[in-house]
Order: sequence, then C-alpha cells, then structure tokens
Amino acid sequence: MSIVMKDIKKSFGQPPTEILKGISGEIRDGEILAITGRSGSGKSTLLYIISSLDQPTAGDVLLDGASLVQMSQKELHLFRNKKMGFVFQFHHLLPELTALENVLMPSLKGPRDPSHRRFALELLGEFGLGDKINSLPSQLSGGEQQRVAIARALIMRPSFLFADEPTGNLDSANGQLVMNLFKRINKEHGTTIIYVTHDLLFAQLASRKINLIDGMIEI
Repeated sequence: MSIVMKDIKKSFGQPPTEILKGISGEIRDGEILAITGRSGSGKSTLLYIISSLDQPTAGDVLLDGASLVQMSQKELHLFRNKKMGFVFQFHHLLPELTALENVLMPSLKGPRDPSHRRFALELLGEFGLGDKINSLPSQLSGGEQQRVAIARALIMRPSFLFADEPTGNLDSANGQLVMNLFKRINKEHGTTIIYVTHDLLFAQLASRKINLIDGMIEI
C-alpha cells in the first residue's frame, strides 16, 4: 500500500499564511521515511495531513488509491483504527491504566479478540517490558513509556506507523533504542514507517529522507 501526495497545500489564519506550498510525491510500501526540516518548515503539518489527522487546504492524499480527503469522518475513524498507528513526542498514556491496559486501548473499539492480549504481551516482551505489564505510567521511565506508546500503536497490526518527533523527549540511548525498534518493526512486520525528526542522526537511519524548506520539498 503506497501513499501518494498530490499537490498538498495548507494555510492557517486570517489572512491565510501558506504553510505547505504544493507537496507531491509517493511513499512506497515498506519503506522508512524521515521528514526533516527546521522549525516552522511544515514537517509536522505534512505528517498530520498524510496520516488523515488533518485536512489539506488543497490537494489530495491517496492511500492505496483511496482518497483520504473524500472519506467521511466515520470512514476515516475506521480506516485509522485498522490501518494506522500513531506515536507522538508525548506518550499520551492514560495514567490510571497499566502498561498492558494502555497497549490494549485501541483494540477495545471493536469486538473482543483474545489474540490482542497475546500480541500485547508479545510486544511488551519484545520491547524489554515483560516485567512492567502491571506498572502504571508513573512507575515507568520516559524511555519505557515511549516503548509502551509504540506497542500501543502496533496492537492492531497497522500497515502504517506515523511518528511525530518520537525521540524528542528522550536521551540519546533511549532515542537510539526507539529507532532500533522502528527498524525491527519495519523488517519483521513490513510496516511502512513515516516519522518527523529534527535530529539528523536519527534521520540517517531511515531508508529515505525528505527535507522541507519553507513548505516545499528540497530538491
């Protein structure tokens, strides 16, 4: 499943300020893509648009030929839950739930499936958190919380994983661990991974990089 960006533009405010100025291109199935650029270049805005969390002012996003712009909110909600996983700079874990319960949250939106719990335990074990399944977020380090957030993003076995500055609040060791997890997820599950980063070291770990300058892709 590929993502095709067709002349994406995005403006904010009155009078409108154009943040994205016509982004086109294709994100191929199974690749790891880093989106880089200075603060204000539009990289997070682009990520939110291609992941359906925001709508472009003009242009379209085709995911395996289906237009995300033309989908209804109900269709988008179902599509996101089945096909997409999200990881943000801040973990957004629910403080009253254990690590295991947080990972299982996306799976509670549909019919109960015992395989989800088995997969959640498997992911937490793979991520070195097998002894933390009953821990609350407040009992976990920042790196551990981010790994729980990544496991949560993967519980529905999404085709696409979108991450906005996933290492932004981590030290270099934990940041490297998260990037190693991304590469492993990509290799073992075939997940297409698109992430925004300001860290050029982490950007180099991607299979491809696009750099935004003033709302346009640097040629």
